[in-house]
Amino acid sequence: MKKKNSTVQLVKHKKKNYLKDKKIKKIYKIFKNILFKHIKYESFCVGVSGGPDSLALAYLSKIYSKEFKTKYRVLIVNHRLRKESAKEAKEVKSILLKERILSKILKWKGETPKSNIQSNARQIRHGLLLKECYSLKIKNLILGHQMNDFIESFLIRLFRGSGLKGLTSFNQVSFLNKNNQKIIRPLITIKKKDLIYISKKIFGKYILDPTNFNEKYLRTRIRNHINNFKSDGLDINKIKLTIKNLQIAEDSLDYYFQKSIQKYVRQINQNKWLISNKILDQESKEIIFRATGYVISKVGNTYYSPRGKNLQNLIEKMRNTKPLKVTLGKCIIERVKNSFIISNEFKI
Repeated sequence: MKKKNSTVQLVKHKKKNYLKDKKIKKIYKIFKNILFKHIKYESFCVGVSGGPDSLALAYLSKIYSKEFKTKYRVLIVNHRLRKESAKEAKEVKSILLKERILSKILKWKGETPKSNIQSNARQIRHGLLLKECYSLKIKNLILGHQMNDFIESFLIRLFRGSGLKGLTSFNQVSFLNKNNQKIIRPLITIKKKDLIYISKKIFGKYILDPTNFNEKYLRTRIRNHINNFKSDGLDINKIKLTIKNLQIAEDSLDYYFQKSIQKYVRQINQNKWLISNKILDQESKEIIFRATGYVISKVGNTYYSPRGKNLQNLIEKMRNTKPLKVTLGKCIIERVKNSFIISNEFKI
């Protein structure tokens, strides 16, 4: 097989009822139980990239939609980060059509990021997908992250010195306060090799993003290290147990975080919030960190909070008694008497 910019795996197959396949039927049952738990009969959007995970997700979503008589929309993002992006998006659309799955291509029209490309690409994808969900009046976004992604994300955040929240934030469901939306990852307990099996069996092909093999990206290096360490006895189940134990601690901290928001934070309007400086003396460092990051992400209308180091530097400046007026996360943070006013820098 000749290699192209996007690597395509080809397998011939005939049209048939794939749920007769015991392996696919077992995976669909897991998928169905998770999805029904979180959305039941509600409409949902599905983010598809063309990789084996997302193509498997598209098929499983189609079956779920038929079984429960729910509406679903399949969305493909052309992030324009590579010259092949537009062509690949059209190819994915064509692959889906072979199984009578209709889809829509969303095109990024903003400035192409030059740094932190993978992180920015995720924000672009999530932003476009959530915006389209909102325009369709659909609150549920389904993504194809699987078990390998779960482990990789944990280790990446460990490398970057993330706190407890960051280490445990790659959950089955993420609730977004904005527009009451939520992101659901119903494949997070499924192994990648099983999703590759579904994709080959049903679609006969899938697209591999060449950046997934580029070792200049931390995720690629982490993935390769995991594969190497498996031969040295790395037990993925022990990593999963560690994450589960950390999640228990995270749930306890989240309880106190929520109480601190009620006590020290006030929303003035959509683009301006207030944090009382009493939080600096009366709460722990972790709660201050979370509350400040939460407010900035809400006001700045960003999916993620600012990076940990930047946020810690801001909190140190907040502790100082000197006048304060800085920008972070698309926000202006300013000391006003006994409080801090956080305003959206583009909507003042």
